[in-house]
Amino acid sequence: MKALITGASSGIGLDIARYLATKKYELILVARNREKLEEIQEQLPTKVTIIVADLSNEQRVKELYVVAKKENIDILINNAGLGDFGYLTDTDINKDLELINTNIKAVHILTKYIVKDMEKRDTDTYILNVSSSAAFQPGPLMSTYYATKSYVYQLTEALYYEERKKKNKVHVSVLCPGPVDTNFNNVAGVRFSVKPLKSSYVAKYAIDKMFKEKMLIIPGIKMKVSRFLGRFLSDKFLLRTVYRIQKKKASK
Repeated sequence: MKALITGASSGIGLDIARYLATKKYELILVARNREKLEEIQEQLPTKVTIIVADLSNEQRVKELYVVAKKENIDILINNAGLGDFGYLTDTDINKDLELINTNIKAVHILTKYIVKDMEKRDTDTYILNVSSSAAFQPGPLMSTYYATKSYVYQLTEALYYEERKKKNKVHVSVLCPGPVDTNFNNVAGVRFSVKPLKSSYVAKYAIDKMFKEKMLIIPGIKMKVSRFLGRFLSDKFLLRTVYRIQKKKASK
């Protein structure tokens, strides 16, 4: 059994790799940082193949798919993602596009190609796309990031239903965590305004729910309650609330 994990050098991706390694899965780990990947390769108690790739580059994504096709992977974890902070008019357009290419284009390409291969196999296979609680509303001051995570969320749930209607053995899930204690906030240039969940907890929770074929995976009771209550609030109220939360992040 083999799993392909993008964004595997730290955070949720790394903890998913660690957890699947305990289940004896062979791993194909993808990230930009070769040194970190090599350290992980030495540490994990299973066969690990590492691929150094910048997934904001479409050609590298397609090359990664060629590897995945040859390996007949059983699990695809689309975890790689970027964030940024600031007014849309202030953020750098090149960074915006890098974020969109990584968070949307790479996820779309790998999901679309690999699910077609999985459909041909008469065995249970799994796709877990990592979105965020940011997917549930627009996000002033992190507008591009929120929008990309909404795309991943909507795409994955639609694919889940399509696979169910086709009665395939491809099980599709989307992970939408709230704040998680990873390096993401440092890269995005913010600090969390609420206590984050541990990455190892989120990783185990996500994989356990994935294997139970759950469509939407939301770790933590606070995020579940927030998701429920958000359905009864106006868009303008949510915009004001998210804006205030983001401003607090910047001031910490």
